[in-house]
Amino acid sequence: MDLTTRYLGFELDHPLMAGASPMVDDLDQVRALEDAGSAAIAMHSLFEEQLAGEQISTHHSMESSSHMFAEAMTFMPDLPEFRLGPDEYLEQLRRIKEAVAVPVFASLNGTTLGGWLDYAKLMVDAGADALELNLYQVITDPTRSAAEIEAGHLEIVRTVASEVSVPVAVKLSPAYTSLPHFAAALEEAGASGLVLFNRFYQPDIDVEELEMERRLDLSTSGDLLLRVNWLGILSAQRSIPLAASGGVHTGIDAVKAVMAGASAVQMVSALLQRGPARLAEVRDELSAWLVEHEYESLEQMRGSMNLAHCPDPRAFERLNYVRLLMGWAPN
Repeated sequence: MDLTTRYLGFELDHPLMAGASPMVDDLDQVRALEDAGSAAIAMHSLFEEQLAGEQISTHHSMESSSHMFAEAMTFMPDLPEFRLGPDEYLEQLRRIKEAVAVPVFASLNGTTLGGWLDYAKLMVDAGADALELNLYQVITDPTRSAAEIEAGHLEIVRTVASEVSVPVAVKLSPAYTSLPHFAAALEEAGASGLVLFNRFYQPDIDVEELEMERRLDLSTSGDLLLRVNWLGILSAQRSIPLAASGGVHTGIDAVKAVMAGASAVQMVSALLQRGPARLAEVRDELSAWLVEHEYESLEQMRGSMNLAHCPDPRAFERLNYVRLLMGWAPN
């Protein structure tokens, strides 16, 4: 079965790849991912807070009498909370590039241009085959408008994409009033691909200790539905390649993502739960399903159930919401 796909300019043997996770901090795990057939390796993000924290630490050590920097340090997380600091991240990127033959995507996560451009260039120098800009942001300031925030994100993408020699993908959240409009603007700004989606990790409340409780829940196949919905809409409107991220645990999950229009499928939670070998199993399940249903290639299936090609395009729109609510009945 021909599972080849094209993503960020790379011809990949199949669409399945390891998404951003702590697995890349261990070279043995990275090699295991390649052995399992991961079509590419996406590193977890280097965070803007790490860059800012390093800069503040440097100034603080040079200007120990400055109360301004001492105060600023209190707003930054302690750097040891991060697995890899900026320099360690670049060194690990170099090691991964030496260890595997598949494309390696480095990632930056932040909200302002700041030192992004310099570190984006350093990542390319360290061997990154592509960059993933992770636009995760939770807005609590009521004076900042959606238009202002989106304009800032577009400026980041435009600047980085114009200054580096590798493709730039943008990892998005679903929380946009008009995601199709923003996707078009990102493509115009120079994005080479879009990754759908970030997952929001909301804190819980410990009602006895009166503390905010941080908790990370791994995805399930149910999380895929939001991705399928927007993959189906955007792939019918844009030519930019799309990657699904979140909720792919089985071959059928991968089938759904590709039918909706994904060119690449990132896996994380399934690999954390069941090990790198799970990627090979899902690839085999995907191939077997295509053979059973008499497809000649993955490309033949891609986008076959998106907004432009599915039998009932209204399922992607508001009418589906109305029908589901009005048609509900107790068992």
